[in-house]
Amino acid sequence: MKMPHFLDAYKQIIAHPTISAFDEKIDQTNLPLLQMLGSWLEDLGFHISIQPVPNARHKFNLLARIGSGDGGLLLAGHSDTVPFDEGRWQFDPFNLTEKDNKLYGLGTCDMKGFFAFILEALRDIPLNKLNKPLYILATADEETSMAGARFFAEQQLIKPDMAIIGEPTGLKPICKHKGHMAHTLDITGKAGHSSDPDKGVNAIEIMYQAVGELMKLRDQLAAQYVDPAFSVAKTTMNLGHIHGGDGENRICGHCRLNFDLRAVPGLSDAEAISRIDQALAPVYAAYPDRVSRALMYDTVPSFASRNETQLLDLAEQFTGFNATSANYCTEAPFISQLGCDTLVLGPGSIDQAHQPDEFISLDYVNPTINLLRHLIGQVCLK
Repeated sequence: MKMPHFLDAYKQIIAHPTISAFDEKIDQTNLPLLQMLGSWLEDLGFHISIQPVPNARHKFNLLARIGSGDGGLLLAGHSDTVPFDEGRWQFDPFNLTEKDNKLYGLGTCDMKGFFAFILEALRDIPLNKLNKPLYILATADEETSMAGARFFAEQQLIKPDMAIIGEPTGLKPICKHKGHMAHTLDITGKAGHSSDPDKGVNAIEIMYQAVGELMKLRDQLAAQYVDPAFSVAKTTMNLGHIHGGDGENRICGHCRLNFDLRAVPGLSDAEAISRIDQALAPVYAAYPDRVSRALMYDTVPSFASRNETQLLDLAEQFTGFNATSANYCTEAPFISQLGCDTLVLGPGSIDQAHQPDEFISLDYVNPTINLLRHLIGQVCLK
């Protein structure tokens, strides 16, 4: 299949639904999109590998490679989107619409559209003269479990020198971001009639003690783990949801709290979980077999660029922007596990991500294509 030009490629990419959700009724495979991307890249001389991602409900990763040798550059992005609010869109989310110098559609900004920029950048590059390999990676399920990036990091198939993840950063290099983890704390009490509290065990009262310990830990972590590079400089903990009991005249037999923690680089996931359990240890000891904590889903570690290969300097030079940080999470900590310098850098505004009538401004087209060509030239052609 011959590679189409920029807008036609964009249109075909957006026309392939690749929605990821925890709800099986919404979830969709990304295989048709990857097969289409793979055929275009194969026409340019890339070697294509499409692999199933374990435990991802028929989702796949695509890895394309051209050139030989060690090191090189990886251009990475995710192939999926979030679900869309059908009643709030003025445009067809699966039909690219150009209007007022903007491209509208689901994934135009976050971030299937990044692959159209890559394809256009490759058009004028002498791919037969690469001195180092160029890789293109399309992962699965970034919007939910990040299963594709986790699996790719585990495989260790490649060892590039540098990696760019094309999330919508306004073409500003993102060199660090916070991590995210979410926990469920369950308290099992003993229900009974409220007229005789001593005959039961009130789960809300135990939860009250647990919340007190968590609040002390929140303040300790906020004071100990601080990074002024972030707009919210401290490590944060949020008590997001609590439910307990079934009636005012009943002793509460069960209470559940969901809370999250967003750590700055410097606080590892393992240390954060250990600190949570240490904080709750007095409650565990006072109420054996009544208190349990569990992760709601796999953690996303915090991320900080190594900058061992001057990738950060190159990105700042080519974009004209100083590197900055982000409070949201990306696949960067997993891609970084390949041993490469990693930056999050791409066209579009994060303000458009996950929004009705998602769009990207056409003003990003030439700067992004020029940036990608410069990076490929610096890393793979010199």
